[in-house]
Amino acid sequence: MILADSLRKAHKFFPHKKAVVCGNRSWTYKEFFERINAFSAFLRTQGVKKGDRIAILHPNCHYYLESYYAIALIGAIAVPLNHRLSATEMTFIMNDSGAVLLVSDPKFMQTVQQIRNNIVSLRKTVWTGDSKEEIPQGTNDLAYEDIVSAQYGFFPEVAVEEDSIAQIYYTSGTTGRPKGVMLTHKNVSLHALGTIAELQLTDRDVWLHAAPLFHLADAWASWAITWVGGTHVLVSDFDPPQVLAALEKNRVTLTNLIPTMLNMLIHYPDVKKYDFSSLRVLLSGGAPIAPEVVRRIVDTFGCDYVQTYGMTETCPYLTFSLLKEHLRKLPPEEQLVFKSKTGREFIAVELKVVNDAGGEIKKDEKEVGEIIVRGDTVTPGYWQLPEETAKAIRNGWLYTGDMAVMDEEGYVNIVDRKKDMIVTGGENVYSTEVENTLYMHEAVLECAVVGVPDEKWGETVHAIVVVKPGMNTTDEELISFCKEHIARYKAPKSIEFLESLPKTGSGKIEKKKLRERHWTNQQKKI
Repeated sequence: MILADSLRKAHKFFPHKKAVVCGNRSWTYKEFFERINAFSAFLRTQGVKKGDRIAILHPNCHYYLESYYAIALIGAIAVPLNHRLSATEMTFIMNDSGAVLLVSDPKFMQTVQQIRNNIVSLRKTVWTGDSKEEIPQGTNDLAYEDIVSAQYGFFPEVAVEEDSIAQIYYTSGTTGRPKGVMLTHKNVSLHALGTIAELQLTDRDVWLHAAPLFHLADAWASWAITWVGGTHVLVSDFDPPQVLAALEKNRVTLTNLIPTMLNMLIHYPDVKKYDFSSLRVLLSGGAPIAPEVVRRIVDTFGCDYVQTYGMTETCPYLTFSLLKEHLRKLPPEEQLVFKSKTGREFIAVELKVVNDAGGEIKKDEKEVGEIIVRGDTVTPGYWQLPEETAKAIRNGWLYTGDMAVMDEEGYVNIVDRKKDMIVTGGENVYSTEVENTLYMHEAVLECAVVGVPDEKWGETVHAIVVVKPGMNTTDEELISFCKEHIARYKAPKSIEFLESLPKTGSGKIEKKKLRERHWTNQQKKI
């Protein structure tokens, strides 16, 4: 099973159906297929072979989807680049992966010109867009639209094995140097089929690519939506009015967004002016989400909500908070409790939560353990890092580093990352519990909780808060509020207010940066 299967299936059964909508343009599956075939043929004329790496530096666009598929068709390996990275970080990833070709939007011209002479393996840069005037005139610079309109003759189909590497996604480097997560055709294909089954995807579905395609929170849908003949709608950047307008105009049925994105949408002043009647489900993934935010999402969009959890290493999904049939008979408030949990295991994986001795924890929602998983959607390892692979995958199980509890129904609920757990005076405090409490306060728009050094207690609970526009609160008020809802030792000892919180390229709140300011020259121990 390889990724080209999904495209061929869509082309066979839905040739005249709208496949892609990007801005004011759209393409049928027949047109989409022809453009992809032309680009893949071009890659072969350039000597790109099976296993060669091709980097993509681009905002969400039809070019991204076409590049993903063209690369997969010839058995090459896609290396999506987070376009918010620095030139130094991009240079490292390009050199580490040994990328031979780069597909780039001209908006990143300055960055590309800055880095490409330092990338020893890079042979060509393909520039997208309609304006040739923006493209450099060097022999190593080519125009994408010229490529897909050319004729390249016949090339025999490339034999691609299901265990061949399809993509390398580089982690954000929060635990050190970026690591390239290898995903095979089998990994990604089985994950796509699993999501089709879990979410009951069909050719009636319209998916909005609003989260970045360089991140698996959204990229997985490239394959699943195509496989069932659904329609892809793309917005180039996450901008609340643009996203809300796209949901309404294109009659979008589902999408997956990072919690920070959903938080921005539900607090957008004109959100109630839009028509969301086509939406059947909103997915949230990439980071934990507070139950109070889930409540607002359901009230605002009037559709079903599913919390998801996953990792780059697992394509990404590991859980869905989809309700079992008997749980759907519960009162709405009780259903919301389950919907707000991390969820039960994804159909394509086996998941356990284990204690330090390796035994499974009690299903009592009290005992905390680490989530470990195995299955055919789990990465074979990290690119050229066998030692890091051996640390993460032990006896066939991937150790996620995520700490969770489990209920009697088998739903897990993440309480923290191992490295984010706060140990104060010998007591464990899980940052997500404190954050969820803060989100219950009417003035809190965003928040993050970290441990900061303390001579007496080792570390104490510290909260960083962004207040909603037009509202006011104080540190004393928020600390008192927390003490009313959780144990006093879990409540923040200090609070700082910022206008915004730092985010990763995928939109997650970047706790590492918030924590590092307080731990300079000190070692945090857990």
